[in-house]
Order: sequence, then structure tokens, then C-alpha cells
Amino acid sequence: MAEEGEGEAASCPSVVERYFTRWYKTDVKGKPCEDHCVLQHSNRLCVITLAESHPLLQSGRKIQSINYQISANCSRLQNKVTGKSKRGGQFLTELAPLCRIKCTDGEEYTIYSCIRGRLLEVNENILQEPSLLQEKPSTEGYIAVVLPKFEESKSITQALITREQYQEITVKRTRTAEQS
Repeated sequence: MAEEGEGEAASCPSVVERYFTRWYKTDVKGKPCEDHCVLQHSNRLCVITLAESHPLLQSGRKIQSINYQISANCSRLQNKVTGKSKRGGQFLTELAPLCRIKCTDGEEYTIYSCIRGRLLEVNENILQEPSLLQEKPSTEGYIAVVLPKFEESKSITQALITREQYQEITVKRTRTAEQS
């Protein structure tokens, strides 16, 4: 009886699979394999996460710190939005940094917005529990939530690629790595 219940749960799509469309930005700022994922909800909200092939998600990596302080005058933690139309949120461009992540091995990664829009929130939970970023990157370990401008909500995907295109790229990378 327990087996039947487990089989049903395994065949049910997750919330992310049901309500979000995955878009990818590969080799952000020309850095190989530093891929980002944008989960676009049907209500236009976009959740910025790490793509499956990002070096932070590879085994053996340990996160030392996550910092939303972008410059001396800009902290994503200071972002405050109010009201129904989300006034006051910081405006982001495609290459606006969201946070910097430092690993115990000395590597540092900058996570970018990948889309133009208004920053609604950053995930403060990953500051206390950085392992969420690696264990649950598409859910509890997200980086930020961005609301694209209404006029641009359809055009944001022009600079991004689909899940199928992304999978083709990762397969090619794997073949190239095996041949080297």
C-alpha cells in the first residue's frame, strides 16, 4: 500500500514544474559553465536561481559566505518595495549583480539578474543556511525575485534559452570534456 502512494508522488510534477517556465542564461559574462536559471511564473514574476551545471552545485564545493553588498553604496538587502505596484524596488539590468558567493577553496562567483526589472526580494534565508543554495537551488535556495516591466515581460526571454536548448549545450560540454 505504501508503494502505491510513493509511486503517485513520484509521478506528480513539482510546483516548479507545474507553474514555472525555465529559462537559462549560459556562460554569464563569458565565464564558462557559470549558468543561471530564470524561473518565470505565469504571473510574470521571475525567480533567479543557479542552473544545474553551475560550479557551485558541483560536488565538493562548500560555500563560505554569501554577500548581497554589491558596492559601498548598494546593498540588495536594503531593497524595500511597497504597495500593489511594488514601488521602490531597485531597478536591475541584465548584468546587474545580485550577490557574491565565496567558497572555502577561494573561488568567488557573482550571480547576476539576467533580466531587466524591479527587484522584489532577495532570499535572506541563504545567508544563515548557505547549504540551501546547493541542496534546493530551484526552491528554498533561490537567489532573488524580480518583476520585469509589463511591456518587457514577453521580450525578457529573447536573451535566454529554453530548457531543451540548455540540455543540448550541457551535453556538448560533457562530450568536449570527455574528449579532452
